[in-house]
Amino acid sequence: MSDSFDDFARDLQNQIYEDTRKEYGQVFFDRWLKPTNMGKMDNFNGYGRITGICGDTMEIFIRFEKEKIKGASFQTDGCGSSAVCGSFAAELALDKNADEVMEINGEQILQILGGLPEDDRHCAFLAVETLHESVNNYMSKQVK
Repeated sequence: MSDSFDDFARDLQNQIYEDTRKEYGQVFFDRWLKPTNMGKMDNFNGYGRITGICGDTMEIFIRFEKEKIKGASFQTDGCGSSAVCGSFAAELALDKNADEVMEINGEQILQILGGLPEDDRHCAFLAVETLHESVNNYMSKQVK
């Protein structure tokens, strides 16, 4: 019985992988399997937290050093698309100044991914909105 269950589980996992790769593309699939910049970052000095229209909440932590982002990470309680988009948003922020980060938009993430299904496109915009919120948080601390 164990062998047949193991075979079933392996076949199911392979089918999920195949379906995901087919629907979302290879770039998405690779990042979905191994998201980068995931988790709360220590010593952050900018933070954003936004709940999107779908109910997913994203948090982005950034660390500015000498006016450039030298560290960025994210957390989400959302779907795989939220995690992939959060990962790319954090990556895109690295080594940029505040103005450059504020120019990042959801379309850039969608372009990197080669698009997303219509129901998931909002995840790219949630990730960027959260990234912008983290920069705004950092900048407001600089004024004080």
